Amino acid sequence: MASEQKEQWGTRLGVILAVAGSAVGLGNFLRFPGQAAANGGGAFLIPYFAALLLLGIPIGWAEWAMGRYGGKKGFHSAPAIMGLFARGSLGRYLGVVGVLIPLAVSFYYIFLETWTFGYFLKYLTGGVGVPQNAPVAEQTAAAASFYNSFTGASQDGVLFTGDSKFTIISWIIVFAINLNFVFRGLSKGIEKFCSYAMPAMAVCALIVLIRVLTLGTPDPSNPEQSVINGLGYMWNPDYSRLGNAQTWLAAAGQIFFSLSVGFGVIINYSSYMKPTDDVALSGLTANATNELFEVGFGGMITLTAAFVFLGLSGTTAAVANGSFSLGFATLPVVFAHMGAFENIIGALWFFMLFLAAITSSLSMYQPAVATLKECLGWSHKKATSAIAGLGTIGAILTLWYTQGGAFWNTVDFWAGTLLIYVVAAVQIIYFGWVFGIERGWKEIHSGAAIRVPPVFKIIMKYVAPAYLIIIFIAFCFQNLGPSLTAAWASTGSRVGILVILATAAFLLVVVRIGEKRWRAQGLDIDDNNPAS
Repeated sequence: MASEQKEQWGTRLGVILAVAGSAVGLGNFLRFPGQAAANGGGAFLIPYFAALLLLGIPIGWAEWAMGRYGGKKGFHSAPAIMGLFARGSLGRYLGVVGVLIPLAVSFYYIFLETWTFGYFLKYLTGGVGVPQNAPVAEQTAAAASFYNSFTGASQDGVLFTGDSKFTIISWIIVFAINLNFVFRGLSKGIEKFCSYAMPAMAVCALIVLIRVLTLGTPDPSNPEQSVINGLGYMWNPDYSRLGNAQTWLAAAGQIFFSLSVGFGVIINYSSYMKPTDDVALSGLTANATNELFEVGFGGMITLTAAFVFLGLSGTTAAVANGSFSLGFATLPVVFAHMGAFENIIGALWFFMLFLAAITSSLSMYQPAVATLKECLGWSHKKATSAIAGLGTIGAILTLWYTQGGAFWNTVDFWAGTLLIYVVAAVQIIYFGWVFGIERGWKEIHSGAAIRVPPVFKIIMKYVAPAYLIIIFIAFCFQNLGPSLTAAWASTGSRVGILVILATAAFLLVVVRIGEKRWRAQGLDIDDNNPAS
């Protein structure tokens, strides 16, 4: 425990950028525009911002405070910290899910990150083979062909054939970059990289956004496909869509996916803060940074560009095949219409996506590394090596079971979507009802640079848990049945379920060993003596 306590963030800005980097990922630039397009454009923003205010921000504050409090007691893993707030073993074992989520997601996320890196290299050296002056149908077919070839969507194992060396080589490079920074630790690795990557990402996004906003009406024969109308589609709500429960479900899901709330990263990152470091303003700043990238950059770039060149019907059709299809199979068609700027904008776009992806993927290993160090007493190098080994196994499975994306879509739904609701609900209930909202409120304001409006005390104790429970029930009602069927429909999906279960079993054993070690060491793992 003593060696773990020595690891801290270098600066307050560093932890804010690291948390924001964890949140700002492919979901901001691809998933958010896809969700908005599929749920009525501007109409989606109303439940989206409602979920931000009632779920994202308050639960985020609770996680920041929980993590810092755990750090005061010398703990940095989600199981140990949630055990403190639950005042017992149940919280520790539920906290395993807060380690399972980022670790399981990392298995496939590195693969998606490889797409951004590979596409960046392709645009840097001439593009992905989409002909500029061909009909849209031919361009779409060319973009889809490259996408399917690079991602191995046609069949399992195809990426290990001779024709797919570029994908495998790209993955090796990306995986090595991730491991390099994780091995360096918090301050010298993750914090240092994010302090450069986040500003660079903002510059790239700003350049691409300016180019998109100056497109005007590129096709005079389709005057309705203009930048103004594209922005109007994003910001002008169709109020009739608000009666659709799916719109509210999608908005809440996007907030969780985007802000890393319930993901297990914030509670780990904030545990390395100093006892008197501010969490109120830091948490709000990280959320605001994420929203700038998601709504200000992701939405306005992706939705507007797609609308201008593909129209409303084309944009809606594009997202019907999934958000990642929008980014990798549709936007190359959009770039092909930018003339001499095609490869420049394409390279900037995918480099920006790569930076967004890697700042997120770096955070996914840290909770698991901290858990092994804390529970087993391992060194940073040994724990990181073990997690790298697990990551390699997960990555190989992802690279092999590529047909239709069945493996990674299964892991994404069960670990990266459904379980996030569970962790967020458990955290806010423990924070408001077991730890106590008055005590929690005091913890949030310890060293705070701002005062959180008192209404959020009510939101944290009553509104957020109720909102979460209702959303979770509706989510299960609408999606659980078909998802259970899909989970066993193919070899890739079945392997995905087994990987989640095996990873969970491994982590449960680790936490059980850790619990015994902590009790033997006489540590206050049930918070019988509250920290000041």
